Amino acid sequence: MKLVTSELIQKIDREAINNRGIPSEQLMENAGRGIAEQMADYVDPLPDKSRVAIFCGKGNNGGDGYVVGRYLHQWGHDVTIYFMGPIDKLSNDARLNYDRALAEKIAMVEAIKMVEISSPNDLPETIECDIIVDAIFGTGFSGAPRGLSADIIEHINSQDAVIVSVDMPSGLNANNGTHEGNVVAADFTFTLAQPKYGLYLSPGRELAGTVFVVPIGIPDDDVAKFEIKDELITPDSVSTMLPFRKPDGHKGDFGKLMVLAGSTGMTGAAALAGESALRSGCGLCKVACPKTVQPVLATKMTEVMTYLLPDVAKKGALALRGLGEIRKLLDQHDAVAIGPGIGTHHETGELIRRLISTLDKPAVVDADGLNALSGHTDILKDKKAPLVLTPHPGEFRRLWDGEYPEEFHDRTEVARQFASTYGVILVLKGSPTIVADPNGRCFVNQSGNSGMATGGSGDVLTGIIGSFLAQGMAALDAAIAGVFIHGLAGDIAANDLTERAMIASDMTDALPEVFELLECAEYKMAIEVRRGVRGKYCSSCKVWKPLTEFHKDSSHRATQGGRHCRCKPCYKAGRKRLGY
Repeated sequence: MKLVTSELIQKIDREAINNRGIPSEQLMENAGRGIAEQMADYVDPLPDKSRVAIFCGKGNNGGDGYVVGRYLHQWGHDVTIYFMGPIDKLSNDARLNYDRALAEKIAMVEAIKMVEISSPNDLPETIECDIIVDAIFGTGFSGAPRGLSADIIEHINSQDAVIVSVDMPSGLNANNGTHEGNVVAADFTFTLAQPKYGLYLSPGRELAGTVFVVPIGIPDDDVAKFEIKDELITPDSVSTMLPFRKPDGHKGDFGKLMVLAGSTGMTGAAALAGESALRSGCGLCKVACPKTVQPVLATKMTEVMTYLLPDVAKKGALALRGLGEIRKLLDQHDAVAIGPGIGTHHETGELIRRLISTLDKPAVVDADGLNALSGHTDILKDKKAPLVLTPHPGEFRRLWDGEYPEEFHDRTEVARQFASTYGVILVLKGSPTIVADPNGRCFVNQSGNSGMATGGSGDVLTGIIGSFLAQGMAALDAAIAGVFIHGLAGDIAANDLTERAMIASDMTDALPEVFELLECAEYKMAIEVRRGVRGKYCSSCKVWKPLTEFHKDSSHRATQGGRHCRCKPCYKAGRKRLGY
């Protein structure tokens, strides 16, 4: 899904209106109806008759709000619209939908209540409602809200109600996710036509709550005319990338991954990479490590195999003389992951550089594997196989000759330039993580949280991407799917354990739930995990349910340790499985 700036979405709108001939009022009608429909599907407590307060500004964002109110009223909800007057200052489309909302009255239902707000004194101290819809400012807003609009935003945030924003939380910059003054802190944001950058960059991503993209009837080819190179990674796209698993396949059919990792004191990195690789679906994983640390790794891991390589005397680091053995070992594998915990010994660095320059298998390089390339990035231009690099900002600074930018849009340009120059897939970690390809495209990840800023998190990502490469995925797809799945595993771990308490291995433990979500088509609910909705997917009911509906005892047999909820059909089915 293409990511856009406020300027670009306005151009796309004009293209649809002026050249395609779609009336602007029709786009507004589509937007308001689409938001109301998605609110009915995803916003609690909207499925029942709810009290809804809608705050409408003077522009087209306010016009969208009037349409939302009209549809919710038709569906039996108690709607009150608070509008910022005077009426003659409304935009043309907003005035049209104000008049329609004012005239709205259906059989057996009262008309929509319309309340003009011309000063803070007109605001009720407590808004008696279940849901507040923020339709004050939209994508085109910049600067700081002033006067009455600032007071209304502050008042909205003080209410005990679910807050839904139309297109953007009012006061938030659509391009960079910042705000200069008061800003609505939404629980849900229904953004229109295309996702905007500001909804996925902090602090905007936290202020937007759960984000849904609402189609408004702009044809795809109108969007394609603008050759947008930045895309949002979505659960739907990731689910289609996952490799097909043959029903009659054996372990050799699902890929063999070699992980070149480990050194004295850093065996944990190797173990995390190996175990996350197996959890991501590859049939076999072998960690090739210095022989002095192999006993430690063999103790740590059960399913992951180990292979002893020559090490530097008394250093517990990979020795250069092992290069020939590594190349022979690679012939038995489909892909290789290089770097977790290998250390920075000069002999190990030389080994890595010589290996990468002659690799003929897809590879992912991380951690000290990247550090070995510092000052030697030219060897990347001569590579013979697809290569994925996964630096964090510090590692990237050592690879990149120029200054590392702090502003997000500058970072995307640097990532784009690096990937194009060296012909690699670059995974530039951060908030958010960016995946860049040699063709100049950038893919922005929306999953993940601050709890993932913990030792070993990158090693888990390396194992996931390496596993996908071994299963035959294209390097770009492996990187895109890897970062999203890694982030979603972090979201699930944080949901269960809190961001403060989670550790890297918790992400590996969460991978089965991630794949269950993706493969069972519960895509949109998966996103809600990051936003703090505490729930799980019930394997029997095939729906997402709150944690309160699952048995707290992880050893409970009838519900298979919380895999199934406590509803009567699940409980009875569990007892039947157990022979009761």
